[in-house]
Amino acid sequence: MDKHNILIIMADQLAPHFLGAYGHKVARTPHIDSLAKIGTRFDAAYCNSPLCAPSRFAFMTSQHISRIGAYDNASELKASIPTFAHYLNSLGYRTCLSGKMHFIGPDQKHGFKERITTDIYPSDFAWTPNWEKASMRIDKWYHNMQTVKESGEAIATFQTDYDDEVEFAAQRWLIDRGRDRRSGNASPFCLVASFIHPHDPYVAMPEWWNKFSDHEIDLPKVMFSPDNQDPFSRRIMDGIEASHTTISEAEIRKARRAYYANVSYFDSKVGALIKTLRDIDELDNTIVFITADHGDMLGERGLWYKMTFFENSSRVPLIVTGPNIRHGTVNNACSLIDILPTLIEIGGGNKNTYGEKIDGRSLLPLAYGKADPVDEAIAEYCAEMTPWPIFMIRRGIFKYIHCEIDPPQLFNLADDPLELTNLANDENYNDVCQSFADEVSQRWNSSKIREAVIESQRSRQKLQNAMNLNPDDHWDYNPPSNASSQYVRNHMDWTLAAARYRFPPLK
Repeated sequence: MDKHNILIIMADQLAPHFLGAYGHKVARTPHIDSLAKIGTRFDAAYCNSPLCAPSRFAFMTSQHISRIGAYDNASELKASIPTFAHYLNSLGYRTCLSGKMHFIGPDQKHGFKERITTDIYPSDFAWTPNWEKASMRIDKWYHNMQTVKESGEAIATFQTDYDDEVEFAAQRWLIDRGRDRRSGNASPFCLVASFIHPHDPYVAMPEWWNKFSDHEIDLPKVMFSPDNQDPFSRRIMDGIEASHTTISEAEIRKARRAYYANVSYFDSKVGALIKTLRDIDELDNTIVFITADHGDMLGERGLWYKMTFFENSSRVPLIVTGPNIRHGTVNNACSLIDILPTLIEIGGGNKNTYGEKIDGRSLLPLAYGKADPVDEAIAEYCAEMTPWPIFMIRRGIFKYIHCEIDPPQLFNLADDPLELTNLANDENYNDVCQSFADEVSQRWNSSKIREAVIESQRSRQKLQNAMNLNPDDHWDYNPPSNASSQYVRNHMDWTLAAARYRFPPLK
């Protein structure tokens, strides 16, 4: 049986709450909405760490971040750890990455046979936190309230430059696969197209900004002052400078308007890639995933960006469409580590395919409409604004959050979707809370993880200081390009080149 192609379209910092497919009344996301109408929408999908690089490394490897040392945005993903790209290669797929994956270190491909754009962020250790000075901001770290205050519109930004390049490169790569098909090469492909939007800065191009007006932009449902925050949220407020920066209602609306506009901009990229699949006649043979690395608080609870385990930050959209995928919704909790085993099952692999133990399970049975007894998501946070690891367990209707230096948090998401009532001190939930606490102590050794994080930070800080002495020595990815083999050159038969490039070909 022929293997289905795979297309993964990934956003950065996109909470499902801000998509029409998930019920948002202001969002304008027609392409994503149309995919949700014909596919499976997962309503309790989570990231495994609410920060870019750790989340993506868990996504690529199906391993929790404490197992692979992927603690923060300056943690290296070791080249020896297999990713789904490695596994799919072994199953006969042609794999490609267009866009962001925030790889840190000298390996900038991690199994992808092709990588056709550079990354948008540094590949070195410059963004290493310091748990020994946990309240200190990272140098050149732009998460602060000035980003909110400067929200608005612009003709272009570094992020629009990047995402337009990612779209173009991905479309051209897909068209080349169509050309291959016409030439008799029917190898299945897996393309990951990973965009930076709607990640802050909250700046949108006029085309998308003007799709909205200030008066229709909803404000955050819940706002807490710094003194009313739980300890970790207060540390985040201090870290992003929200606890001592006054933000007006007009500024909040402007930031949210730009975010909604950039969600629509991302949605347009989804539409363009789906159109390209249709153009090369591969849409009906391709399983498409729409997801993100984490969400955005976007002012909820007085918080911005990510880094927390509240729903807006830790949940991600997950929509799957394609052959045999049923139309419907899934309430089971799941997470990004479940993508890898799902892809391996699509590719015809099995447990013998894996080179290392994985932490996820395949979501394909759920996408096919079958029952799944597993209803959980596990996540960890080992980065900025905390001197100790923080853990989250979502199982069934409950979410439990634990940190050694903070009071525990327990929420009943069925009754309290805004997470306003911490049940950890409610005697009616003593047994539930104790069960989660016992599980945390069995799953994790907080002290040992903390020691490993600090040791890693010290090492990376020393290495970065040494690397700074030679700024020309870097790991940033430069996509290979050979102009002499492109288009029409003297060593080619131009008629053959023209026939290759013309798509669809003359009959």
